[in-house]
Amino acid sequence: MNIKIIGVGKLKEKYFKAGIAEYKKRLGAFAKVEIVEVADEKAPESLSESEMAEVKAKEGERILGKIKDKEHVIALAIEGKQRASEVFAKEIADLGTYGHPDITFVIGGSLGLSPEVMHRANDTLSFGKLTLPHQLMRLVLIEQIYRAFMINAGRPYHK
Repeated sequence: MNIKIIGVGKLKEKYFKAGIAEYKKRLGAFAKVEIVEVADEKAPESLSESEMAEVKAKEGERILGKIKDKEHVIALAIEGKQRASEVFAKEIADLGTYGHPDITFVIGGSLGLSPEVMHRANDTLSFGKLTLPHQLMRLVLIEQIYRAFMINAGRPYHK
């Protein structure tokens, strides 16, 4: 199975990088994992609705440029579908079993994802109504992907 995580912006914090590297290493036993960073759009703190839409559109173009046609895309969004870890694990297993071995997760920038990216997504995922920094979301996501593989392997990681 091939797992790709596309994130907007460059990860700068060493502690996030270290955590992501650890889970990526652990996942190596189950899947090929690729982390792709696309540039975030520089913008002032206060933006009009049209300026926000423009920022999301530009970031969205960069994201879509990293997605291949055959990839099953799951967009992370607050308004996405929430799942228990066991349900998430089964969905990942089912995707691999039923002809979708290339799964791409997309994490938007601070303003979220463009309508074009959401339209391209085959599914959505939410970790709840809380707003989390997109850098932290990368670590949370990769840990949950690792947890899913451990659940599917019947290993004792998930309690």
